[in-house]
Amino acid sequence: MKPRVILVTGANGELGLAIAREFLKESPENAVWLAVNRQRDKADALAAEYSDRCHVVALDVTQAAAWKLAAEQIQAKHGRLDVLVNNAGVHQDALLAMMSPESWQQVLAVNLDGVFHGCQAVMPAMVSQRGGRIVNIASLSALLSPAGQTNYAAAKAGVVALTQSLAKEVARLGVTVNAICPGFVDTGALASMNEEERKRAQQQIPMRRFGRPEEVAVAVRFLACPEAGYITGSVLKIDGGIL
Repeated sequence: MKPRVILVTGANGELGLAIAREFLKESPENAVWLAVNRQRDKADALAAEYSDRCHVVALDVTQAAAWKLAAEQIQAKHGRLDVLVNNAGVHQDALLAMMSPESWQQVLAVNLDGVFHGCQAVMPAMVSQRGGRIVNIASLSALLSPAGQTNYAAAKAGVVALTQSLAKEVARLGVTVNAICPGFVDTGALASMNEEERKRAQQQIPMRRFGRPEEVAVAVRFLACPEAGYITGSVLKIDGGIL
């Protein structure tokens, strides 16, 4: 496999780090860029572990100009950009009647606008290369929307629709675009659950357990690999059998 250049957003969280590690393991020649916004301690630690081929780049995914700078920085160093994983995301759960306009806007800005800006920023490089992989991390909430997540569910459903539409636009250019919809994955996003809430949630899952970040990461790597070149516009759920 030829060495590739990969950009992963939301790379200071458990899922982003697991995805980055999968690509670092895939080939000793892969270059992985970890995009972070405010917190970067864990991303810095991973970059230090693979100092020759893992780098951290500051990126506010809601800002088109920041995306342009990040893409230019990566291409200036490597001359290409092969894979984008749009993983950055936030929750601000509340019943719609109680949800502030600011909460609605911020969740859509990070989860949906960020994917739009990211795809647009990497498209010139991938089109000129006549090849590339985009994997968007959506959520099971996009397909099975729970109460209290109107903002998050709407944003992630938008990511699914964006994925399918963009996949059609760039299919003849050698660029694939796919989405993954994780269910309950044991990351910081579930940290607010107490033990009783965790048990109740696990009872909803046919496998009776939460997923591990590594189980999502390996699916991301598969969709981004050269052998998956005929898979585009797909929406893969990873949920232990809920849906």
